Amino acid sequence: MSSIDEIKARIDIVDLVSETVQLRRSGKSYTGFCPFHPNTRTPAFVVFPESGTWRCFGQCNEGGDIFRFVMKKEGWDFSEALHFLADKAGIQLKPPTPAEQAAAEEHDELRSVLEDAVTFYRHNLVNTPAGKLALEYLHKRGLKDATIEAFGLGYAPNAWDAALTYFKSRGHGERRLLDAGLVSERQVEEGAAQGGRRVYDRFRHRIMFPIRDERGRMAGFGARILNPEDLPKFLNSPQTPIFDKSHLLYGLDRARRAIRTAEQAVIVEGYLDVIALHQAGFENAVSPMGTALTEHHLRLLKRLTRCIVLALDPDAAGDKATLRGLQVARQALDHTSEAYFDARGLLAHETRLQADIRVTTLPPGNDPDEVVQRDPTEWQRIIAEAKPIVVHVMDTLAASRNVDDAKVKSELAAQVLPLIREVPDAIEREAYRQRLARLLRMDERALAESDSPARPARPARRPPVGTVAQPGTVAKTRTPAPPRARMEAHCLGVLMRRPELVFRIDRELQQEGLPRLSRADFDQAEYQTIFELVLESLAQDVSEPASYVLNGLSLPLMEMADELLKQTEQLDPVEERVLDDLLRGLLDLRRREISQNIGHLRFVMAEAQEEGDLLTNEYRKQMLEYSQVLHRIDKALGRFTSRLVASSR
Repeated sequence: MSSIDEIKARIDIVDLVSETVQLRRSGKSYTGFCPFHPNTRTPAFVVFPESGTWRCFGQCNEGGDIFRFVMKKEGWDFSEALHFLADKAGIQLKPPTPAEQAAAEEHDELRSVLEDAVTFYRHNLVNTPAGKLALEYLHKRGLKDATIEAFGLGYAPNAWDAALTYFKSRGHGERRLLDAGLVSERQVEEGAAQGGRRVYDRFRHRIMFPIRDERGRMAGFGARILNPEDLPKFLNSPQTPIFDKSHLLYGLDRARRAIRTAEQAVIVEGYLDVIALHQAGFENAVSPMGTALTEHHLRLLKRLTRCIVLALDPDAAGDKATLRGLQVARQALDHTSEAYFDARGLLAHETRLQADIRVTTLPPGNDPDEVVQRDPTEWQRIIAEAKPIVVHVMDTLAASRNVDDAKVKSELAAQVLPLIREVPDAIEREAYRQRLARLLRMDERALAESDSPARPARPARRPPVGTVAQPGTVAKTRTPAPPRARMEAHCLGVLMRRPELVFRIDRELQQEGLPRLSRADFDQAEYQTIFELVLESLAQDVSEPASYVLNGLSLPLMEMADELLKQTEQLDPVEERVLDDLLRGLLDLRRREISQNIGHLRFVMAEAQEEGDLLTNEYRKQMLEYSQVLHRIDKALGRFTSRLVASSR
């Protein structure tokens, strides 16, 4: 038994889900309110203990096993969920190497020192005369004592060795303090100090902001001046084994749940902005730490939401930062591929950004904390009126420029048209092209013609990642029986060996009126993770797809992937037959799941009818959609089966 199977055997899904959701028994299943979307009317969230799976038949329309539940609840990837559940189940995964063990112990020691520092700075803020000035400043900025305590704010004394003396008395050596970023050192003239070096407090006479990673573990500090003459205004911890500001977002540990609930993340620039917004109830706000948005920042957020609002400073520097942030977001967030035929009749693909990125416009001279403290409803309005990325870039680039100049027209079109092409909705794309034509005072047809030659004749190698599950590709609700497990394993193994078939499969499915291939076509979270890596392998040109997949997996999943490749060593040499066989297998999996989901949905509908719930009509609509998709699948299965038989003669 693999470690993954052992975890599933040891952890009861009802017990796990009950830690978050209040469940009640209903026959062989358990029902409750879905934790992933607002609903207090109908318990459309169902747990099936026999299969070890869950499913929501309401708004989010998702489901899966214990791994998928933890991944969605915490915003983790599979590896993080695996280690969490392994610890919960008391199962030892791959023993760490001596180097890994040493690094883990070092990180734990550094975090312990930093937690001690939070206590030290907190004490100096609330219990010393010197900290009174800092506390008064925080109160002046509108922060309440409960908020100050919740965020662990503190004060660094105005001394060269206050922290150094304190930590030494606690048994921490200079080397550990240096590694934690709490003290600094500099070389001095020979003989002026022992060893020709001087160690001193890094933070002095500053308000201290503890910085934690997305899991709430201490990573470092941000520090703001109290004396306007001190420089720099903000000082962060230096780069350490556990502090890298390009990998951290301030407040994310406290904002995760709110981001998932609101299905939106708001990015602001300052620590105090984040704290003030959280205090006012807008807990989906986070901030980079004095640095531009990085791809890693966006990767942290896209686990939680695809809707991001940038609320940066309303000045020229803020505009530039926003444009940089937008570019990073476009690169980091998922894209899907849309097929079309070029002028030569060849199949090509265009990428569509699977995200909603918007930009706010703040009142001149105002920061988010000033706005929300003045009037919380004003902040709500500003966020609600945030401009789509395309509109913001148009307005920003066109500001103070002569749009009658032909060169300016060309430059603006070259920057904005790629953004328009990424918009998923065709009507929106057309509306933005019309807006750009009016802005540039150009004929719409001329603008469209200037845009069309850029289309490549070769299919883009960007996979359809992050597409929303639709009827027919819903997450699974039943642990597969051995035949189903073998079919899933076969399909995934073939895709690992022939990843380029993804594009042909998507084309065939679209022709049948069916959703593209997605991770939801696979039952288990580990299969979903491997499939997503298969898609990623298509978007890179550094290594062979199979090698890319294997190198990106943890040991338990690597062993599983190796087995999938072994099972598909002998494939039909005729690619068309491989394709048709794969299509039949995938559609058969979809058909079984939709049939099961229809049965489960009838169960939920019966309960809703008994309670007189108005959502019954929504369930009927979903039932109709399932039935329609089932009909299209049956037609497609018949066509692919006939084609496969004909090719085998």
